[in-house]
Amino acid sequence: MELRDLKSLTMEECIEVAEKLGEKGFRGKQLYKWLHHNRVENLDDMKNLPGKFRDRLKEEYYIANVKIVRKQVSKNGDTAKYLFELEDGKFIESVLMKYKYGNSVCISSQVGCRMGCTFCASTLLGLERSLTAGEMLSQIYKINEETGERVSNVIVMGMGEPMDNYDNLLRFIRIINDEDGYHLSQRNITVSTCGIVEGIRKLMQEKLQITLAISLHAPNDEIRRQTMPVANKYSMDEIFEACREYKDVTGRRVTFEYTVIDGVNDSKDNALELARRCKGMGCHINLIPLNEVKERKCRRAKEENIEDFKIILEKNKINVTIRREMGGDIDAACGQLRNTHLEQSAH
Repeated sequence: MELRDLKSLTMEECIEVAEKLGEKGFRGKQLYKWLHHNRVENLDDMKNLPGKFRDRLKEEYYIANVKIVRKQVSKNGDTAKYLFELEDGKFIESVLMKYKYGNSVCISSQVGCRMGCTFCASTLLGLERSLTAGEMLSQIYKINEETGERVSNVIVMGMGEPMDNYDNLLRFIRIINDEDGYHLSQRNITVSTCGIVEGIRKLMQEKLQITLAISLHAPNDEIRRQTMPVANKYSMDEIFEACREYKDVTGRRVTFEYTVIDGVNDSKDNALELARRCKGMGCHINLIPLNEVKERKCRRAKEENIEDFKIILEKNKINVTIRREMGGDIDAACGQLRNTHLEQSAH
């Protein structure tokens, strides 16, 4: 019999488990609080649960966990990259970024990725599997424990395409937001997608107060198809239509992530075209200096080109920021540290 992950269960499901195993419902609440409030990783440490109940749980369930295999800290100490090993021996990554307003963690939603974006290291080895909600939560809980500091913002933008793991993503959001668990505000959660239109529309119906970020990286379909295979399935017109609907339904503005690549999407004409496309949307554009990946041919745009790009967008009344560079010296681009580790392990 395949064991189920307790950490992926909601409070209601933990109560059901307790009652199914002959316990009162409040035992399920206690179990849930141990998992998500106290963040205990071993059933034997849950001292107020009857021993018989814990033994029965061990027969059918396990607690998802991650183990720190490697940690790299940037020279200035504001960024740390974690390589985690999962229970089945697979590897994922998370990045901790320290800001004045608090600690942000960028987590993975899958082991690898099947989207194939040409500037990203996550896709080099393809998709191995999706993560459970418990494995997504474990990345945050482990970093909390290791640093002794609370994570106050979560970005689902590490390895993987979150919309490709939709049910577990939603479960993760519900649990981390729960006031009986970690109790992180939905407004402090960002979910990034490369533009899976049906996923955007599905998420819109949940009426969550999270931030939706679109990995756009191009001002038109022609350029987008050069770097993002997903652009062959979803046009930018379709994506922008879905994003406008998303804002109308949720009242939350959409963020567009735009990695600026030398000679690909960094011209003044590209900036003007992007400005025209975003006009009247009330969106935010995040310009990202490329973290170069040695296996990829893409090169970072020149500083002056990024600055000129920003000025053009601002002149066209588009809300824009250049993302502060963090972790360039520690393989902080998605998938880099995992790939390096797997290469070294193979030799």
